[in-house]
Amino acid sequence: MDNLPDPQSDVEGRFRKQDWPYYWITRTSARYFLTMEKRLKPVGLDVPRWRVLMSLYEDEYLSVSEISDLCIIKLNTATKIIQRMMADGLVTTRSRPSDARVTEVTLTALGDARRKEARAIADEVFAASFGDFTTDEREVLNSLLQRVFTRLGELQGRGEP
Repeated sequence: MDNLPDPQSDVEGRFRKQDWPYYWITRTSARYFLTMEKRLKPVGLDVPRWRVLMSLYEDEYLSVSEISDLCIIKLNTATKIIQRMMADGLVTTRSRPSDARVTEVTLTALGDARRKEARAIADEVFAASFGDFTTDEREVLNSLLQRVFTRLGELQGRGEP
């Protein structure tokens, strides 16, 4: 295993935030969300709606719980976002045919049009962010972040904070 720098301290025992991966993960995520908020606003969207729209990108119908899981948001928060999106005419709901207790969400024609607009915005942000990265570099980054995500999920599953 590589000798990792101790993110807790430098040579003199001081904490160095730039050696702490979560410092960069958090800053990158926050800057991405701020950028997306600014660019989505002119088309009448925000990041929570964007996340729901994109969760429905590959699947025609998803349950509210599935959307909550994909977006990493609490179920009651997902429910509120979906209710606002219904009021905006972006999604509709139905009972799952195989289990009427499950509420499924699907895009309306307006929701699909907004998703396409939002995707074009996200593609511009992606190109500006990763334009000089090789495919291999993006794959390595995704793989590393997925490993960290999985390990954090394992911690969460054990009831640890």
